[in-house]
Amino acid sequence: MQLVIGNKNYSSWSMRAWLLLRAAGIAFEEIRLRMDQFAGDPGAAATDSAFARRMAGLSPAGRVPVLVDDAGQAVWDTLAIAETVAERHPGHPGHPGLWPQDAHARARARSLCAEMHAGFGALRQHCTMNIEFVRPEMGPELLAAHPALARDLQRIDAMWCDALTRSGGPFLFGDWSIADAFYAPVVSRVRSYGLPLSAPAADYAARVWAHPAVQDWVAEALAEHDFLAGEEIYRRQRD
Repeated sequence: MQLVIGNKNYSSWSMRAWLLLRAAGIAFEEIRLRMDQFAGDPGAAATDSAFARRMAGLSPAGRVPVLVDDAGQAVWDTLAIAETVAERHPGHPGHPGLWPQDAHARARARSLCAEMHAGFGALRQHCTMNIEFVRPEMGPELLAAHPALARDLQRIDAMWCDALTRSGGPFLFGDWSIADAFYAPVVSRVRSYGLPLSAPAADYAARVWAHPAVQDWVAEALAEHDFLAGEEIYRRQRD
């Protein structure tokens, strides 16, 4: 099984798919593609890039991540990847699955993931994932300038706190699950931009950041040293 991903410093959706496999101990071959369609002028055509040419043979969507199974079947979109992997690796006593075992908790976890998948546009726009970029002083300025960003953050905080209260923690649904993988890039954004959280949500974010799979991803992101101008909204060069 192969997982095709983009730059670890920038690609939040790649991070989600990678984490759900790595944290579950599922063996896969990582194929990392440099997102060179964002390497220069953001307005330049992306169809001529090496990334676009490679992706054309993998997915009609042309985006990472893509899961390619042993039969050569490609699954694109992180939510589809999560469901496909969860079907093939169900939980059993003593080994939790990728979704919560309880049906009600499982439905709620899917709802949280779907909300992440489709929503939080202000957070995505104003706080792009950039693991090596750490400017916590920017948080108050961004929240003051963008009320929709503040609403996104309040919703995420409330969602996390509700899930943690219901499950008892340490993660959103007790054991680490797809839901935690889906919100891990939000934790990265909270760290990068100094976004404030309530105490329970901040404690949860710290546990996610300390998870071994997350730390592996972060270390490899920091080792990339690859500046893609089209992914950068607050700096013109690497520090």
